Amino acid sequence: MPITISVLKEAPNENRVALSPTVVSKLVKSDYQVLVEKDAGSRAFYQDAAYTDAGAKVVDQATAIKEATIIATVNQPSSEVVNQMSEGQSLIGLLAPLTDTDFVKKLAAKKINALSFELLPRTASRAQTMDVLSSQSSVAGYKAALMAADHFSRYFPMMITAAGTAKPAKVLVLGTGVAGLQAIGTANRLGAMVSGYDIRPASRGEVESLGATFLTTSVSGSGEGGYARALTPEETAQQQEELAGFIAQNDVIITTAQVPGRRPPVLVTQKSVDEAKPGTLFIDLAASDLGGNVAGSKPAETVTTANGAQIVGAGDMASQLPASASDMFAKNVQAVITDITKDGKLVFDIDDDVVGELLATYQGEIISNRLRSAMELPERKPAAQAQDDTQTPDETKDDAKGVD
Repeated sequence: MPITISVLKEAPNENRVALSPTVVSKLVKSDYQVLVEKDAGSRAFYQDAAYTDAGAKVVDQATAIKEATIIATVNQPSSEVVNQMSEGQSLIGLLAPLTDTDFVKKLAAKKINALSFELLPRTASRAQTMDVLSSQSSVAGYKAALMAADHFSRYFPMMITAAGTAKPAKVLVLGTGVAGLQAIGTANRLGAMVSGYDIRPASRGEVESLGATFLTTSVSGSGEGGYARALTPEETAQQQEELAGFIAQNDVIITTAQVPGRRPPVLVTQKSVDEAKPGTLFIDLAASDLGGNVAGSKPAETVTTANGAQIVGAGDMASQLPASASDMFAKNVQAVITDITKDGKLVFDIDDDVVGELLATYQGEIISNRLRSAMELPERKPAAQAQDDTQTPDETKDDAKGVD
């Protein structure tokens, strides 16, 4: 029997779908069977007929779940879906394991093999094609700049007209990861004067290559693998104080500092919001139920302050560009499934440096050490190391001599 990949319809507030017709076609040609829940792609403008033409079968949800070898979703599926799943089935998506450990425990109890993109070790070169967080952040940064231009009360570019000259908008992007760089590049193409801020001095070259001015504070937060590290409370206070000066000089502030599974850092304090001039626009890509980068931001809401500034909670930007976002998400899913397929079967190498961390649960166990740490479980050691650790000195000596 071929590996069957099932795609489910997402919750009403999510416009993306886990597999696009283009990727479905490639999977079918590679001898996978694909089942798509009816209307799963409709909000991304992928109709059922497109999936059928690509070689998939359009079925009801119960059939998609029952016949699946692996279920692909964008976000964590509902409890009803998990209740219908069986032992040995697999699940892949953005499963929020670091913030919803009860969900992880439920998957483990049912012996569902769960691959969660939030756990992917992003510094591994082999993992780049699987990196959903980067692909979706790229979409979010682009859409954030467009939203900023749409919400801003004046022109983005300098405009010379018979009635006079309009100055270009000053845009500040806080955080120059994938989303931040995409926002910088897009705002620059729209004609704004753009600055990019990051606590990692190494980001200067990337920011300046996009035609923006690089800003940084006296706080340096370079971490392992080129990623930003968590700041101490003292460093955070110093950063916020120095950032306030940059914020006051700009018309539009786009914040992009997200930390999967943790509360995002507050970059724009309530004091900075209160002192913002009328018409200042804050676009907060980190806005979520866990908080945001801007004090007072609310997910999926626009808040107008007493002083006439606006705070847009824009945590769902990738979902607002659903066709492109879904196609990139689907390619990430395809990369993972292809990687774990051996001789027509799914094979989970829990000691692999990528798969072992991507796996939240496998055969009833919590696998990812990053997740185990968050759940205060002891570190899981590779099988070979664990065997060495359990050997007595005499056994180790015998092994070295080749004794049976």
